[in-house]
Amino acid sequence: MLKDVHNSSAPEPSLANDPDGHLYDPGVRSSMAAFALGDDTLALEAAAAVRSASQSIDRLRAHGAGGRGLSAGALDLLTRLGNADADGLTIGSLARAAGVSSRNVTGLVDTLERENLARRVQHPDDRRSVRVTISPAGREWLDAFRLPTQRAMSAVFRGFTPEELAQFRHLCLRLVVNQQQLEQYLGGMQS
Repeated sequence: MLKDVHNSSAPEPSLANDPDGHLYDPGVRSSMAAFALGDDTLALEAAAAVRSASQSIDRLRAHGAGGRGLSAGALDLLTRLGNADADGLTIGSLARAAGVSSRNVTGLVDTLERENLARRVQHPDDRRSVRVTISPAGREWLDAFRLPTQRAMSAVFRGFTPEELAQFRHLCLRLVVNQQQLEQYLGGMQS
């Protein structure tokens, strides 16, 4: 049931408007009502909508990646490396910035190196410190990716006012903060 809610190969959902004029997905509502055993489904529907929106953005990003096969995580790291100074960044600092484990970042850096988009270099003053820098090919790739991405995001957010975009960003980041606080709370309970 839940796999049907988020199956990216499924046809586009048929959306409807509730009495207040807000969009909703009747299929998701029906699935969530069965899952929740008749309890309120608004938070579950909102979570499904966030996931659907995220998948839509990821599909656009993947399409814009020109078949290069970069995941959203690898693309995020490449963007961070493109903004770093010439010394690059450590695996640890990339992991902290991306909010993932160093092991995850190591795999993503391996991918970027295989694609010749980034490289590991030893820090000139500390041979134990390995840093990651963007390669010239990585910088060219980012430059070619930038304009199509800006156009795609403008199209996706067409009709949103600047205030709505700021509110949308704020609400999404509140979800992140709530998730982090919940994770800390649950981690504290396990200690």
